[in-house]
Amino acid sequence: MSTFLAHDLLWGMTPQQLPVDAPSWVIDSISVGQPVVVRRALSATGRIAIGVRGRLREQRYATSMAVEMIERRVQPEALCHLSIDRDLPAVRALDQLRPLLDGCDWVWGVSGSAGFELASGFAALHERSDLDLILRTPQPLNRLQAQELVTLLGVAECRVDMQLQTPYGAVALREWAGSSHRVLLKNAQVACLVTDPWQPQEQAA
Repeated sequence: MSTFLAHDLLWGMTPQQLPVDAPSWVIDSISVGQPVVVRRALSATGRIAIGVRGRLREQRYATSMAVEMIERRVQPEALCHLSIDRDLPAVRALDQLRPLLDGCDWVWGVSGSAGFELASGFAALHERSDLDLILRTPQPLNRLQAQELVTLLGVAECRVDMQLQTPYGAVALREWAGSSHRVLLKNAQVACLVTDPWQPQEQAA
C-alpha cells in the first residue's frame, strides 16, 4: 500500500520523466519547479500517480512519476497555518475558518488551488476560486456531525468544498450531509455508491 495520499504535493518531477507526447504547458510547469499532486489512481510498482497543474483551470495532466525521484512531500494538513498575502475571497475564507476548524476534533488540511499556492508560492487562486479542504476521518463522522460542519463552512465568503478522507476513499462532505441513502466514494480502484464510506468493499451495481 502506498504511503502517499491523494492531495499530497510532491517535488522532484523533471521534464525528462514526462511522456514524449506531453503538452508544452506541462513541460513549462515542471521546468519552473512546480510541485505535482498525488492522484487517486493505480500505478505500476515503484511509481506514483500524479497530476500536473497548468495556469488555466482546464490545464490538468495525469501521469506518474518514479517514487525514487521524489525530493519533498507536503501534505494538506501541513498547510493549515500558512498564509497567502493576497486579498482574495478564498484567502479570506481560510483565515475566517481556521480558528473554527482548529476547534474541532478532526485533522484538517488545505487542498486544491489554495493548497498548491500555500505550498509552492506559485499563484493559483483567483477571485472566483473555491476553497478546497480535506478532513481526515479515520473514524466515522455521522450525518448530523456532517450537517453541522456544512453549517460551519457556510459562514465563509466563498464556496468551500470539503472532502472526508476515510480509510476506504473520499466522499464529499455536502453529499454525506445530504439526504441520499447512498453516496459516491472514490478511491484508487473505483468510484462507487455506498451507504457507509467507513466500511470496506461495499458498492452498488
